[in-house]
Amino acid sequence: MSTDQSIVFAVLAATLAMFVWGRWRYDLVAILALLALLATGVLPFEQAFDGFSHPAVVTVAAVLVLSRALQNAGLVDVVVRVLTPLKGKLTLQLVAQTAIVAVLSAFMNNVGALALMLPVALRQAYRDGYAPAIALMPLAFGSLLGGLTTLIGTPPNIIVSTFRARELGEPYGMFAFAPVGAVVALAGIAFVTLVGWRLLPKDRRGGVGDDQTFDVQDYVTEVCVAADSTLIGTALADVEALVDEDDEVAIIGILRDEHRRLAPHAHERVRAGDVLVVEAETSGIKALLAASDLTLAEDKAIERSDLGNDEVTVQEVIVAPGSNLANRTPRTARLRTSYHTNLLAVARHGKRIERRLSDVTFQTGDVLMLQGPSERVSELTREYRLLPLAERDVGVAKPQRLLLTGSLMAAAIAAIMTGLAPAHVAFVAAAAVLVLIGVLGRDEPYAAIDWPVIVLLAALIPVGTALELTGGTALLADGVIALTGGLGPVWVLVTLMVATMLLSDVVNNNATAVLMAPLAIDLAQRLDVALDPLLMAVAIGASCAFLTPIGHQSNTLVLKPGGYRFGDYWRLGLPLEVLIVLVSVPMLLVVWPF
Repeated sequence: MSTDQSIVFAVLAATLAMFVWGRWRYDLVAILALLALLATGVLPFEQAFDGFSHPAVVTVAAVLVLSRALQNAGLVDVVVRVLTPLKGKLTLQLVAQTAIVAVLSAFMNNVGALALMLPVALRQAYRDGYAPAIALMPLAFGSLLGGLTTLIGTPPNIIVSTFRARELGEPYGMFAFAPVGAVVALAGIAFVTLVGWRLLPKDRRGGVGDDQTFDVQDYVTEVCVAADSTLIGTALADVEALVDEDDEVAIIGILRDEHRRLAPHAHERVRAGDVLVVEAETSGIKALLAASDLTLAEDKAIERSDLGNDEVTVQEVIVAPGSNLANRTPRTARLRTSYHTNLLAVARHGKRIERRLSDVTFQTGDVLMLQGPSERVSELTREYRLLPLAERDVGVAKPQRLLLTGSLMAAAIAAIMTGLAPAHVAFVAAAAVLVLIGVLGRDEPYAAIDWPVIVLLAALIPVGTALELTGGTALLADGVIALTGGLGPVWVLVTLMVATMLLSDVVNNNATAVLMAPLAIDLAQRLDVALDPLLMAVAIGASCAFLTPIGHQSNTLVLKPGGYRFGDYWRLGLPLEVLIVLVSVPMLLVVWPF
């Protein structure tokens, strides 16, 4: 092994270790790897930033922008309408929503497709009373499986295609991945939706229904103000302040002269004969009664309908991915002070949180029960990007925008398939037109692009070049051939796919594709076989990261909303990866023979 090879392998080993460690962002790690190779002279300075102009990087950025355009056009509303008739049918819901996210992932970024479908799946779970964990991991895996079917379905396909163009002079077509990828996706979706979710631990599968999750009788009580009460004339905020913060109470309504006033202002004054509707735990009610001359009202069941009317709404909302409310508390979000909205309850993973609500830090996937003036709750929902659990109607103008956006994407795909324009040019042109016609705002394309992924790709492409220039990939190819013991190209293909899968489970899938595609090229040259089956094996392996929550952003996105643990992924992911190898290898040999 030469000095340059030793340096490249040392840098790669350190890079992979830092990826797994996760202490620093992967884009920073990639930049450090690039700088290390430049500093040691292994990589020429003039090639340092070639990755930023690489067609794969430009294509990935353009596809992210187009994914945002589809979301803006109202695609989620259409999906909700499609799934509405499946209410109460768990298996059909799992199959339908996982299949839908797979189809979406074939034509938009898979993380974007999952982010679009995740609130829908959460809504279905809470509405029908099953645990989100049942649906979310199959949904995440479906987003990865759908990406296997087209050129733009996932960045590894784009990366592999550029390597083919460099070696054979022609990239893969838009649907070149479909003959194998579609079969693998169908097999995988069938497994995770019909059998696989049952492999999750029981404590991640059990759930409770809506009525049990938010039973208002458990936390809303009525207390009476006597005619001679010392609290007459006192502001409601001062009544709430009678108890310590540890025994938090909130007055969410007043029964006065046989009229119910809901979500009253904090400065409202108490009158004789009032019945105060108080939201608190048992300890809070006891503390309030002990600190005042209030008395409990006659035992009367309080229904959810008692907490809302024509002007005041009681609404359940989901903290959706990307919500500004995530990692905030009710106080820092100013729910009561700025929006005059009461937080009645929070459910996480299908179970109501019992501790003090003011101390709860909201997480993606939480379901909040809010009470307040309808306009203010709507404002809160809009500004914090929350998703109401109630079904929404498709807007009048949105189908037209969706049709226009879809037509532009279809035109870009047609341009690629007919050879009129390469992928990176066609998709950038489509994105530009969407901005011009107003589907995307002026600044939205920049917000839609996942810049850490772009920097990661742009930095690692030159690192992969250094590995090839120093002969590092040749050494790795010799090692793989030696490992298979001369059993032939089929076993080399299996070894390459499995190795790519395992690497992708701990390293970003884009980085995996950049590092493993050159190895596939060297293996094809040494074995004197066709390149395509080996490159396709890399594309499949890089996108099948099912064993850990860190292998792909889709897996990470469902970790908290689903209430999963690190070890839950391999329970479903390991048999899925075995199934994919068993299905994909014969298909590769038929569609892309050696």
